[in-house]
Amino acid sequence: MNETLSGLSSREVEERRERGEGGSKARQITKTRGQIVRENVCTLFNFLNFLIAALLFAVGAYSNMLFLAIIILNIVIGIAQEWKAKKLVDELSILNRPKIRVRRDNQELSVELEDVVKDDLMVLESGNQICNDAVVVEGTLEVNESLLTGESDAVVKEQGGSLLSGSSVISGKAYARVLHVGDDNYATKLANEVKQEKRVQSELLGSMRKVTHFTSFLIIPLGILLFLEAFFLRQAPVEEAVISSSAALLGMLPKGLVLLISVSLAAGVIRLAKQKILVQNIYSLETLAHVDTLCLDKTGTITDGNLKVHTVLPMTALPKGDADLLVGSYLAACEDNNATFRALKDYFQDTPVYQPVQKIPFSSKRKWGCVSFQNQGTIFVGAPERLMGELPENLQREMQEGRRVIVIGYSGQTWEDGEKLPSGMMPLYGVSLEDTIRPMPRIL
Repeated sequence: MNETLSGLSSREVEERRERGEGGSKARQITKTRGQIVRENVCTLFNFLNFLIAALLFAVGAYSNMLFLAIIILNIVIGIAQEWKAKKLVDELSILNRPKIRVRRDNQELSVELEDVVKDDLMVLESGNQICNDAVVVEGTLEVNESLLTGESDAVVKEQGGSLLSGSSVISGKAYARVLHVGDDNYATKLANEVKQEKRVQSELLGSMRKVTHFTSFLIIPLGILLFLEAFFLRQAPVEEAVISSSAALLGMLPKGLVLLISVSLAAGVIRLAKQKILVQNIYSLETLAHVDTLCLDKTGTITDGNLKVHTVLPMTALPKGDADLLVGSYLAACEDNNATFRALKDYFQDTPVYQPVQKIPFSSKRKWGCVSFQNQGTIFVGAPERLMGELPENLQREMQEGRRVIVIGYSGQTWEDGEKLPSGMMPLYGVSLEDTIRPMPRIL
């Protein structure tokens, strides 16, 4: 292997970490437990109720403090629901963290994302996620940058081509040198620019806050007046004056309504949880209740992003057993791992019967790929318009139905030219593929 592909040495890796050129742990995307407790406890509504409870406690009127059970139950419901959501989100974040393959000391290693340092040599293949901005040192890749640009067309990256974090490899293999780590990565910068805590837009919560703010302007001066009236005008003892004043003030705070709202929303969250729906904030259930039209994109939402073979149309006089063995050998030998080839491998038997002698990887730019076998000819897989020209009626019908169509062809000669196709190539199969529809959720 080329010396430039040996990667960094252990000493060089440590030097870059000391210079601050190493990755950092991902920022926590959920609130801390302390924040959740503080936001549920430290509210104006709770403050007023606890203030009245403290005055009752001071005069020994313990039996009049039972209203605190409602306040505490309301707090517990909010904290418990948000803690559960935080736990699930944190677990999902850990599961979705990819391993990065790098070359160090002339060996390939799998490391965590935060262990990658600047100038590390990443090994990228089909199916890999690009987690750091990098530049291709050797090899060729087809990259999906749809998360960054919105365009689903594959982009070819050759030596010297720049790779942006947030994209993924469709096909090919290459070595890429890391340019940025941590918050310097392009995708991380985009995420940090838009990452901000959004205030809950809830009519119920907003109405409760308006009531609480309005009563807060009246409750303290009114409480003082009621106490003075009872103590001086009616000559009531201090204990009786505090109790009578508190009873009047507690009626101004809608504790029962607050508990009713919390219990109702909690019941809705539990029902959604049984449908495997995660609710991070209990008041977001109210937002869902206002939705009457849901607009979905097809790929990745209505469908799960995977393909499956719908129909295989034989198109040649070659014995079926021989054709299947050649196709199985092709799938065993090719290094392509995109959704189309995964669907083909699920349908045809992946059997390495014949010895491959020459490979041309599939390219979306070329729209075909092939594998030649020793003394057995060559199998081609590609777009029907490239491998056949004019399409037969049955393939046209499949395309009109919205399915993806590819053709598997055969040539009796070994093929090494990646620019053109051999003349007289024989089509073996026409294969139609379709997206896998996600299970439809039940209407709640």
